[in-house]
Amino acid sequence: MYVLALSLLFLTVVSAKEEPTQEMILEERMRLYLQFENVTVPWYYLAAVDQFERNIQQVRNDIPKKEGTVAIQFSDDYWTGPLNPDKKDTSLESITYSDGNGLDGNEDGKANINDAEDVLYTMATYLSGYGQAEEDFKLALLDYYQREDTVKQIIAIAKLYKHFETLDLDEHAFPVPTNYNYSYRGTWGASRGWGGRRIHEGTDLFAGYGTPVRATSYGVIEIMGWNDFGGWRVGIRDAHNTYHYFAHLAYFNKDLKEGDIVEPRTIIGSVGSSGYGKAGTSGRFPPHLHYGMYKYNGRTEWAFDPYPSLRIWERQDKQK
Repeated sequence: MYVLALSLLFLTVVSAKEEPTQEMILEERMRLYLQFENVTVPWYYLAAVDQFERNIQQVRNDIPKKEGTVAIQFSDDYWTGPLNPDKKDTSLESITYSDGNGLDGNEDGKANINDAEDVLYTMATYLSGYGQAEEDFKLALLDYYQREDTVKQIIAIAKLYKHFETLDLDEHAFPVPTNYNYSYRGTWGASRGWGGRRIHEGTDLFAGYGTPVRATSYGVIEIMGWNDFGGWRVGIRDAHNTYHYFAHLAYFNKDLKEGDIVEPRTIIGSVGSSGYGKAGTSGRFPPHLHYGMYKYNGRTEWAFDPYPSLRIWERQDKQK
């Protein structure tokens, strides 16, 4: 009944020729994920793959941005078969004959690569062929995408969806409480000399030693430990292919460890001055938080300037 209600609600909006709200879009996606989940493939696996593809389409010029509710895209050869001369083929018989993988998810007798139900059913069927354990899911992803980093990103998204039981994980927070004393400015690209010539890949937020440092997003703790450059640092991967880097900490939140799930404003540690040396080195510069953001596009991961995002999150937190 819940799935049916969501479907009717979404269709009502579309039939009225109104632009669906973000809430409506997320509800329709969830309806589809629930429709095609099975014992082997839970909804959050389908959702994670779909979100990953949506993420990379937003930052890659060589991938078309798929219109519609579902972002998963199959190649024409994968869908219709490598030897199929008709790359727009929707016939189940000829697709099967040509070793294609496209399936009919809405029982209309066609395998339409542009139909969300057909696409999700095809992906669910592919994943089901590997088994129901998380390791089976990882193997299916590795065989399909051929990249370990992609597997890592999709697994992180799936963990977040499973834990929070929602697709709405867009909230962010400023990395230090706005009622503390702090200062920062855009220093992206500034030169750095320790450890060799390099540029500054982040924003420094100067604050008193011990000022709480908070997660800026929903995410999975990927790294927690020492780095000669960043000192005591934490790395958190979110559901939008972004890796959030917190460096020069004084100490960690001892209740957290690698693999744990956090949400905006979860305290992960405190401002310090660690780094620029072997483990335990501290005091070579004033206490501050180095905050960096890195985007994974399915091929590489690169740093981008976090300063504009920090300004937005700071303003939003002050308004709460």
